[in-house]
Amino acid sequence: MAVSQADRETMATVRAAIDARRVRLAFQPVVMAADIGRIAFSEGLVRVLDASGRIIPARDFMGAVERHEMGREIDCLALEQGLGTLARHPDLRISVNVSARSIGYPRWQRVLRKGLAGAPTVAERLILEIGEESAMTVPETLAAFMAEMQKEGVAFALDDFGGGTTALGRLRDFYFDFAKIDASAVRRIDRDAEVQALAAALVGVARAFGMVTVAVAVETAGEGEVLRSLGVDCLQGYLFGAPSLKPAWEETGQRRA
Repeated sequence: MAVSQADRETMATVRAAIDARRVRLAFQPVVMAADIGRIAFSEGLVRVLDASGRIIPARDFMGAVERHEMGREIDCLALEQGLGTLARHPDLRISVNVSARSIGYPRWQRVLRKGLAGAPTVAERLILEIGEESAMTVPETLAAFMAEMQKEGVAFALDDFGGGTTALGRLRDFYFDFAKIDASAVRRIDRDAEVQALAAALVGVARAFGMVTVAVAVETAGEGEVLRSLGVDCLQGYLFGAPSLKPAWEETGQRRA
């Protein structure tokens, strides 16, 4: 009963945060593996804040809201934030996470269409990230949506690549531009031969499908070196920068490619 009460209180706090639009994006750089001083794009990670401005841990509510309308509302607010950032900073390229369930949500579609129409280069600088398992919930709808948006310049990233149970053959149903290798195939890769073999296999599959590879959760120089040796294109993780609600370009007006 205590756990149930805590869950109810958390969901009530999330509901209040959505109603007050206390949803923000924390940006984390994704760097080029061949030149870690060069940022390929930045991922906007959604953060939901309570009334005091503290971040509500995503693990406390994301699983519950994924199938709930609140999940769609969070996706709408996150996309709105991302599109606004792109409009304000024409040199940026960013990615925003979205559940495959949200692409058929009318409000989310309106936010997307309005944002793409607001500035001429927004579409080509937007990457939509969709989790591997989420993509399989509505594969036909997602494939059609991706084909439509890619004609306008929007790119798509397959998140959690290799971390789910999806048959790799299903990748033929989609045309993802990026494959974000799951953290399970990155952590301790410099000390675990099995992890290294898994990562190498995933890089090979992604390359066969023409996808740019991004290794996430890179935390040590050793991990970065092994990933580079395997031919990974981009790296993301605390080694290169933590997610920030106040990225450099917002604080100083600095723009990044």
